[in-house]
Amino acid sequence: MSTQLSLDDSSILITGGTGSFGTFLVEHLLASYRVRRLIVFSRDEMKQYEMAQRFGTDRYGCMRYFIGDVRDADRMTMAMRGVDYVVHAAALKHVPTAEYNPFECIHTNVLGAENVVNAALKNNVKRVIALSTDKAANPVNLYGASKLASDKIFIAANNIAGNDPTRFSIVRYGNVFGSRGSVVPAFRRLIAGGAESLPVTDTRMTRFCITLEQGVRFVLYCLDEMRGGEIFVPKIPSMRITDLAQAMAPQLPIRIVGIRPGEKLHEIMVTGDDARTTYKLADRYIIEPELSFWSRPETPSGAANPVEDGFSYASNTNAEWLDTAQLAAMLEPGTA
Repeated sequence: MSTQLSLDDSSILITGGTGSFGTFLVEHLLASYRVRRLIVFSRDEMKQYEMAQRFGTDRYGCMRYFIGDVRDADRMTMAMRGVDYVVHAAALKHVPTAEYNPFECIHTNVLGAENVVNAALKNNVKRVIALSTDKAANPVNLYGASKLASDKIFIAANNIAGNDPTRFSIVRYGNVFGSRGSVVPAFRRLIAGGAESLPVTDTRMTRFCITLEQGVRFVLYCLDEMRGGEIFVPKIPSMRITDLAQAMAPQLPIRIVGIRPGEKLHEIMVTGDDARTTYKLADRYIIEPELSFWSRPETPSGAANPVEDGFSYASNTNAEWLDTAQLAAMLEPGTA
C-alpha cells in the first residue's frame, strides 16, 4: 500500500500525538519524509517530555511540542496556524472509563471534534483525517456513541466548508494490537506478575485486529486518497480472545469474568444499513457520505464496486482469521 501524496515540506499536526498511534506515526513520518513542521498536540506534559527525549528538536528540527487540549477551541485554533494536514487521534477511548465519566467523554470526543473542525476551517487546512473505531458502528456504549457523533461531525464539516479547500474524512478500524490500554499489555502484566490464570470476559468474544504499523500506513494512504466525507475501513483479520490468551500463556487456564459494562461480544465495522453506500476494493471498504453538498467525484477511484444488499463486515463473520501460531508470531519483540 503506497501513497502518491508527498508530505515533504508540509506542516502536519497530530492531536493526541503522544499516544501509541501518534508516537508510531511521528516515527514513520520522520523516517519517510522531510516535513517542514511536525506538531505533537496533547495535554500530557510528561508524555511530551518523554517523547522529546526520543525525537528531540536538536536532532529533528521540524518537531514542535504543543501542550493543549482538543476541548480548548482557542488553543486548537492557535495550534493549526500554517498547518497543511491534521491527523486527529485524540480521544477518551476506554469503554468502562467513558461509561463512568460520560460528560468527560462527550467533551473530548464530541465537542473536541467540533473544535478540530472549526480550527481547520479557520486556518484553511488542506485535509483532516480523523481516527474512529469499530465501536462507532451500531454502538452500545458511550464511547462508541461519542465516536459515531464525532464521525458525523467530520462528515458534515465538508458541507460547512463548501467550496473552501478544507476536506475531512475518517478512518475506522478495530483493536490496535499491543497498543496502550489494550488486552495484550494487560495480559503481559498479569503473566509477569505470576498470575495463575488469565481473565477473559466471554469465550465467544471476537475482535478485529490491526498492528500499529498497518494502522499508520493505512491512515496515510487514506490521507492521499480522500475526497471528503468517506469512512475508510481496512480489510483486516479477526481473532478470538481465547486464542490470544493461549498464544500468550499456553500454560495458564482461562478464568471467565463476565462481559464489562458497554462491551460487545463481537465488533462490526460496516453495518447492513451502511451497505447501501459502501464500496469494496481489494484491501478496504469505503462508506460514502449520504449527503454531499460539496464538489467531489461521485464514486471512489480504482476498481471499486458496490457491496451487495444486506452486506455487513463483522468480527465474528469475517473471512480472515488469526490463529494461535500467527498471534504468537505477532507477539515477538518488535512486532507488538
